[in-house]
This record gives sequence, structure tokens and C-alpha cells, in this order.
Amino acid sequence: MVKLISMRKVKLRRGLLIVFEGIDGSGKSTQIAKLATYLQKQGYEVVCFQEPSQGKWGKLIREKARQAASLSPEEELRFFLLDRRENVERNLWPALNQKKIVLLDRYYFSTMAYQGARGLRVEEIKRRNEAFAPPPDLVFILLIEPREGLQRIKNRQRAELLFEEENYLKKVNRLYASFKGKNIIQLDASASPEEVFTQIKTHVHNLLRQAAS
Repeated sequence: MVKLISMRKVKLRRGLLIVFEGIDGSGKSTQIAKLATYLQKQGYEVVCFQEPSQGKWGKLIREKARQAASLSPEEELRFFLLDRRENVERNLWPALNQKKIVLLDRYYFSTMAYQGARGLRVEEIKRRNEAFAPPPDLVFILLIEPREGLQRIKNRQRAELLFEEENYLKKVNRLYASFKGKNIIQLDASASPEEVFTQIKTHVHNLLRQAAS
């Protein structure tokens, strides 16, 4: 059992970028909402963004999905890179420069997992993104069996279900599980939302302590 930790606000030296990753149905949106509320109650300035973004390229990605347009992996990568660059310039860097805590629903790890599962080289995707995208301070990867994730989202509109097919998602999950790093935290998303959030708070508490002035 993870011990519950109470956080008291500390003054941050810089903005923080906390990323949530995982297939649809893993609970990313739920955990982002919980963490945003929790941090705001502590007095922190928190902003939330998602990818694909609400910008021009993000809207185009969604439009292609609604049309069930067939895109090559290279075309998908191009659109996601354009959208991410716009999101970084318009949203992420401004918020980080204002020393806010940014909670991001999907980042370039999604591109590495999803387009990597379609045959593109994961390291090349990573290299192209890291050339312009700010490095995250924490990455929570919520791992769940694709069948369970699909069951959770079965009532969503079809337009929202980009790339959601079980065999494909198994490849995506394997790539997600392969991502390692000192700031990458893999969590069992089949646990209850409360159990997952308790673990998230522990890691965020440690990050805030390190980032305090």
C-alpha cells in the first residue's frame, strides 16, 4: 500500500510539465482532472492541454479520423509533428515560462507508441520530437490490457476512436511498456482510480520538492 502524502505549496523555480500517456480507456483524463483539482487546491497555477491539440493541425487530424481517411504512417507522423510544434509554441512554452504546472494528455510518447506500432522507427520519432519539444518532468504511462480499455470506451463516438483496434493496441502497449527513464513512471491502470491517483500524488510530491526554490 502506498502511503498518502499531504502536499503543502512550495514556490517553484520554473514551470513543470507532467505528461499522461496510455491507450484510450486507461484513465488519463480522469487522473488529469484529479491532479489538476488537487494542485489548484494547494494554490498552484495549473493548465491542462491535450494532443491532438485544438489548433489547426489538431483539428485536421480529427477531421481525417471522422472521414476514416487512410493515411500512411509517414503522413500521420507529419501531421502530429506539425500539431505538436504549434502546441509547444502557443501553449506549452508560454505556460512553462510563467512557472505554471502543465498537465498534458498525450505527448510525443504517443507518437512513438502509435506510429512506432505502424512500423516507423521509434528512435527516429523521438529524435525529431526532442529537437523542439520541451522535455517532460514526469511521464505517467497508464498501462491497461487493450480489451479492458476498449470495453471502457465502447460507448464513445466513432470519431474519437483513432487507432483503436485490439491487435494494433497490443503492439502500442508493448512499446509503451518498453519506455524507460528516471522520469517515466509506469502504472497499472486496471487498479481503481483512487489507487492510481495515490501513486501519482506520491511522485508529484517528490517532483515539487525537487523543483522548490
